[in-house]
Formats: sequence, C-alpha cells, structure tokens
Amino acid sequence: MNSFRTHSSHWGAFSGRYEDGKLEIRAHPADPHPSPLLGNLPAVAHSPARIRRPAVRRGWLDGKKGNAEDRGADDYVEVSWPQALDLVAKELRRVYGDFGAQAIFGGSYGWSSAGRFHHAQSQIHRFLNVLGGYVRSVNTYSSGAAMVIIPHVLGPYDHFDRKSVTWDAIERSSELIVAFGGMALKNTDVHGGGISAHIVRQTLNGARARGARFVLVSPLRDDFPAELNAQWLPIIPGTDVALMLGIAHALVSEGLHDREFLDRYTVGYERFEDYLLGRADGVEKSPEWAAGICGIGVDDIKNLARAMAHARTLITVSHSLQRADYGEQPVWMGIVLAAMLGQIGLEGGGYAYSLGALGNIGKAQLAVPLPTLGQFKNPVPDFIPVARIADMLLNPGDEFNYNGHAMRYPDIRLVYWAGGNPFHHHQDLNRLRAAFKRPETIIVHETAWTSSARHADIVLPATTTLERDDIGAADRDPLMIAMKKLIEPVGEARDDYEIFSEIARRLGKFEEFTENRTSRDWLAFLFETTRSALAAGGHEAPDFEVFWKRGEIRLPLKPDDGGPARAFRNDPSGSPLQTPSGKIEIFSQTIEGFGYDDCRGHPRWYPPRAETKADESYPLHLVCNQPHSRLHSQLDYGDFSRSTKIKGREPVRINPADAAARGIADGGIVRLFNARGSCLAAAVISEDVRKGVMQLATGAWFEPDDPTADNAMCIHGNPNILTHDVGTSQLAQGSTGQLTRVEVERFVGEAPPVRIFDGPKVQNRSQ
Repeated sequence: MNSFRTHSSHWGAFSGRYEDGKLEIRAHPADPHPSPLLGNLPAVAHSPARIRRPAVRRGWLDGKKGNAEDRGADDYVEVSWPQALDLVAKELRRVYGDFGAQAIFGGSYGWSSAGRFHHAQSQIHRFLNVLGGYVRSVNTYSSGAAMVIIPHVLGPYDHFDRKSVTWDAIERSSELIVAFGGMALKNTDVHGGGISAHIVRQTLNGARARGARFVLVSPLRDDFPAELNAQWLPIIPGTDVALMLGIAHALVSEGLHDREFLDRYTVGYERFEDYLLGRADGVEKSPEWAAGICGIGVDDIKNLARAMAHARTLITVSHSLQRADYGEQPVWMGIVLAAMLGQIGLEGGGYAYSLGALGNIGKAQLAVPLPTLGQFKNPVPDFIPVARIADMLLNPGDEFNYNGHAMRYPDIRLVYWAGGNPFHHHQDLNRLRAAFKRPETIIVHETAWTSSARHADIVLPATTTLERDDIGAADRDPLMIAMKKLIEPVGEARDDYEIFSEIARRLGKFEEFTENRTSRDWLAFLFETTRSALAAGGHEAPDFEVFWKRGEIRLPLKPDDGGPARAFRNDPSGSPLQTPSGKIEIFSQTIEGFGYDDCRGHPRWYPPRAETKADESYPLHLVCNQPHSRLHSQLDYGDFSRSTKIKGREPVRINPADAAARGIADGGIVRLFNARGSCLAAAVISEDVRKGVMQLATGAWFEPDDPTADNAMCIHGNPNILTHDVGTSQLAQGSTGQLTRVEVERFVGEAPPVRIFDGPKVQNRSQ
C-alpha cells in the first residue's frame, strides 16, 4: 500500500496518495479549518480536460493566410515533443531576430503552483530574460489600483498596513471593525505559496467573544461570517467613497475628528476638508448627501461615525472596492477616514487594506527568507499595467497614461504565456478574443484545455503541481513543506523547467538557463537560502535531505510589535513613512501634479462610469466576485467546483423582488446581457443580495455558443463576457472587473449543453 506523501497548494497543506487509479487527499492535521477546495485535486489525475500531448493549431501549422482569425475556433493537431520544441525555437529565433525583444510579451500570473521552484511566472521570465528580454506587465488584477495609490499615500505597497495589523491584535484589542467590502471567509481559504492553518474564522469569533462589534458595508450579506452577527449596511455597489465622505463629514460636524493626529502625522488635510465641507466646490459631502447616493440611511451614517470615534476602530478596505471605476478612491479615502479617527498605529485599530483577502495577511511575518528562483535582468524597458493587455494588442503605438508617465503600447508579434489564464482574469471577453487574433504567434504552456489554450497556436502540456517535486512556502506562513510528487505526469506532460531547458538548448542558451542543474539540484540549492538563515539565527537548520525526509519544517516568526504603523506613531521623525513628506498624504502634490481629471490630489467622489445613458437599459448591478469553489478558474473541472453548479452552469444570485419582477424561478436558467455580451447561468433566489443587485462569481471556464461569432454568448456562466475593459483611472489603469450593469431574463427553450471540460477536437498529424 502506498503511503501518504506531503504536498501543498495555494489553498492548504495536505498529504496524498495514488492507489488503484484514485487520488486520495488528506488535509494537514494541524489545520483547524481546511479548505473544501482540496476536493478539486483528485480530478487532476484523470480529467478529459487535461492536455496530454503537444498540439498545434491547424491553420498556423499549415501556414494558412489570415489564420489568426481562426483562433478560438480552429482544430488542433498533435505533434511530437521534438517537433513542437523545434517549432517554438524557430519562431522565437525569427521574432527576436526580425523585431527584437520588445515584440515579445511574456505573460504569466503566478498562481499555477505553490512551489518555489516550479513557479511558472519565475520560469518564463527567467527563460525570456536569457533570450534577451520581453515586454512585461506590472501589478495585479486583484489589486492594481491599490498597488499604485498606496505608495503615494503610505509608502511601499505591502509595507505599512499589511505589516502592522495582525489577527492576534484584533482578537486582543479591536472593539469595532468596519469592513468596507467585507471579509468573506472564502477569500481567506487561499494564499500565494500556500497556507498551513486557516485561522481567520476562529480569530474573528475570539474577538466577538471578547465583545468586538462588526459592521459590514457590502451589497452581499455573506461577505462576513454569519456567526459574527455583523450590522449589515447593504450599500449600492460602487458608492463606498460617498459613504466614507458622509462619515467624515459627520466626524467634523460633531468635532469627533482627531486634529492633533492630523496635524502631526498627515499633510494636506486642510485641502481635503475644504472639499468635504463644500468650500471648494459648493457641495457639502454631508450624511444627507451621501445617503442619496449610497442607499444607506442618514441616521445609520451618523451613528456609525459616532461609534467609530468612541471605540478602538479598525477600518478595512477589500480588494473588491478598488476593482471598479476610480478604484484608487476607496483605498485612499479609507486611509483618510482612519487618520481622522487618529487610531493608526494603535493595537487593533487604524487601517488595513485587503485584510481577509488572502489567508496569511494578518499573520506574523517570517524571520527568515524563503527560497526564490533568480530571473536575471530584463533589458527591455517596455511594460503595461497587467489589465491593459487587450488595449496593447489592439492598439500598438497608441499613447496611454500611467502613474505620471506618458507611454506607448508596444507592437507585439509573439505572446508567450505560462502559468495563468487571461480568459479568467480579463474583462470584456469578446474584446479579448478580438485582441488575441492580432499577434502572429501565441505559445502557451497549460495543464488543461482552458480558453487560453484554445486561443493559442502552439500548446505545450505542462505538469500540475501533483506531478513533480517542489518546496512549498509562503510569506507569513511558518510551515515549509516538501511537496512530493503524488502521481505520474498525465499523458506526455512535462515540467515547465524541462520545456524551457530544451528550447534553450535549441537556442544555445541551455547552460545559461539551467546553470547545469537538474530540478532536484535546484531544490537543494534554493533550500540553502532558508537553511543558512536559520543557522545564522541560531535556529534548527536541517540539511535538504533531512528536510525532504521529514516532509516539513517550522520557520521562526518575528514578534508582533505593531509594525511600521506603530513605529511611525511612536516616532514620526525617526521612523518616517516612505512618502515625499514622510507622513500620510491626505493631499498628494505629486498626484495633483499629474493633472489627471480622474484622480486628483485628494480622494473624492466620482460617479461610476456605468451611470450613463448607454447603460440605463441595464438596471441591475452585477457583482463579479471571487468564487468559493475554486481559486480563480483553477480546477473548475474538479469535483467540488462542479458540485456547486446547477444543471452544469454557474449559479447567479438574485434578490426575490428582482426575480419576481422578471418571472424568474429558483434554479431556472437565465440569460444575463448588456451591450458587451451575454451569458447563461442558473438562478438562485436569495435575500442575502441587495435589491437591484445580482452576484455571479468569476472563474467558470469560458465557453462561447459560437466560437466563430464576434459577439458570442458564454453558455457556462463566465461574467467577464459582461464586464467592461477600462482602467480604474489614468493613475493606475487597474482592472474594473468587479462591477458591471446588466439585465436578466428567463432563458426560453432548451439550453445548449456545457461541454467545455471535454477538450477540443484534436487530431494526430498522421491522420
């Protein structure tokens, strides 16, 4: 009988064994609340969605004129590995030689594996840098606006608030937690690199048992755990800044703001107050003004302001709020509101961006570094904000603004993608489909036949994390895991490292890329980074073979000392912030100097772009949030993900009043639509969704009803067929995929079957 072997994933540490054709998974015994996402893993070993052999799109392979127009609808031809690798090497040599490195876009999103070595993003960037570089992307779809605005206001992203407010401090000291966008437990199921203990539920329950109160500001009631009995303020989507301004106005009107803190620790408050009180534009941002925009009662706004001023209050702002029009504003305004309360730097109080968005945020920091694969230096200066890929492919040479810089989109001839599915993350999928018809060649490493694979010219089957050895480790998680191979590679799948090594060999770069190390050599080499730091700190420091045999080691943590926020509060001169003023920038002269009309020098209210005449015929707000049944679109074919679907389609939640007005029954198939596209889904009638709002999670694999049509309908339920593809503002150009406007109707007739997990039509070259 096979014994269980240790392994890890973004959603939890576990062990597994493969026996009698079945993969059995056990959660780590020390995890108090293991994620149900582990239930998706067994399908990896046998799903027909897996890519089993290298394949090349027929039109591209045959050299058909104008063949790029067939991407997404063409057949595929299976080829041998030597032939596939020769084709890739030949095409890379051609594009680098004829157009230079600035004509190649290296795409990846980093979530394909929790391993420190077999990390597709690191592998592809290292490979392309060895060849001469590539056009890169910056920031993330999850936090694109925050990653740009926070450095201007607080200092480096992930430095100030994420390293200052811990779950332990909340459990000990927080009296009131006001969560704009909520803290859905499903989001804390995952963390990049792994999570060995899911502690958020028990920590929040501990704070409640001590007497802490919770306020949820969200159109969805279950954006906070039900057992916390949070006060629910069912806000109109996209109006949180108006509510924050109304609270701020109430603080000033009743003299509840902390002027001493504002004077000592911030700059520019006077300019902001002129705006808040209407001295700058004639419009007071009063609770009455805010109530008319956000749908929250005037008394509720005033009472919340008073409660926040008279308690140890923590303000949190979720990723979701900044994944919308003008997404920089709620992040910034949350900081201003916390500064007005004067509690930044106090234990359990102040401000925390994205607390609850990932499982390890809020835990103590590690005291030793983690293994990291070097990527070399990219000599190409060109880059795009990650959410602007369709703009780049559709508009080469066009100008765009980003964070104070006037830039131009490069002319991309070849896209090389490994570790990610842009047809999950990106918005307006019909527009993205058109964009993916522009490059001359698209090469993809994939584990399964996602839409990204189906829009590629050369598809190279990559192993999943279960099919190789690796080291699992993540920031703020104290357990390093020996990720031991659990199953043999499915079909002819190969590790990304092996694939890139063989292409590098064909291009004369093998030794430079591999440094003559095998995968096992690399694991031992990278482990030494952590081992030597352990030894230097006087901790137990086993060698690699001992670690591998044990299966895990525990890493030391730094003390919970309040982090940079506490240090700044205690000594603002000796521990200044890394901002131009060294203080919290309520007014940023830098941002004001950019001259952007959609992001000025202090936070302000901008009505969402959807509030236009073009969208008046789409009266419902659609919230496109993260799924609870998978990580992004990963393993959508897994058993747990599929068990949450209704009649094979994604569920969409709708308020009873909105359903009744349209004759929609619970469980019925419905069609959501707007000017950008349409999709089918299965209705779930729920009081947990505000009237006028629907919720459809992202991540269902995109399946067009007609792959040849320009304006296809997704029959599976991917909401990104409906979302708009515009940047948050000229400052950050972040994703706005969280919210859109739609109408919904009953689907009449027989709904087309969902077959996306069956794989496309593939032929062997000999056929």
